[in-house]
Amino acid sequence: MGRKSNGRKKIDMVKIQNERNLQVSFSKRRIGLFKKASELCTLSGAEVALVGFSPGNKVYSFGHPSVDLVMDKFLVENPQPNIDVPNHRNANVGEVNMEELIDKEGILEMERSRGKDLQRTWREERWWEAPIEELNFFQLQQMAEAMEMTKKQCEIEAEHQQKVHGIAFPYRTLGSALAPYGGARASFSYGSNARASEFRD
Repeated sequence: MGRKSNGRKKIDMVKIQNERNLQVSFSKRRIGLFKKASELCTLSGAEVALVGFSPGNKVYSFGHPSVDLVMDKFLVENPQPNIDVPNHRNANVGEVNMEELIDKEGILEMERSRGKDLQRTWREERWWEAPIEELNFFQLQQMAEAMEMTKKQCEIEAEHQQKVHGIAFPYRTLGSALAPYGGARASFSYGSNARASEFRD
C-alpha cells in the first residue's frame, strides 16, 4: 500500500530570518528571474529592465536591449530611437548573454567555494605553525616526535660530515651543544625514553 501524500502545502510569503538562507534564496531566485526575463525578451521581443538589490546592498541588473535604454524611456521625455533592437531580436543576444552570465556565475560560486576549502585545508595541514599553546595534545605529541626525528637526523648528518671531511666538532652532538668534549657533564636522549649519559675526559 502506497504512502498517502499531503499534497502541496502553502508556503507563507514572509521574509526569511536566517541571513545565510536569505542570501542563498536571493541568489537562486535572482538567476531564475533573469532567465525568465531573457526568455520573455526572446519569445515576445519585449524590452525589459530588471534592477535588484541583494540583502548585502549589491546591485544586480538585467536589460534587453540594455538597462539604460529601457530606463531612458521612462526617465527622458524624448527617448532616442533604438536602432539595435532588430539586431538583438534576430541574434537572440539577450538569451545568449544571460546563459553565459548564469554559467559564469555558477563557475564563480564553485571557485569561491573551492578557494575556501583550500584555505581551510591549508590551515589544517600547517597546524605546526600555530603558537604551541593553541595546539591540542595529539598535535603536541606529533610535534615532539617530529622534533626528535629531526634531532636524530641532524646528529647522523653531523657524524657523517665529520667522517667525510675530517672536521673536529667541538661539541658532542647538536642536542648537547653546551657540553664540549672534555667538559662537564652532558645529557642527551634518544626516542621517547629519556636516558642521561655522562662523559668526562
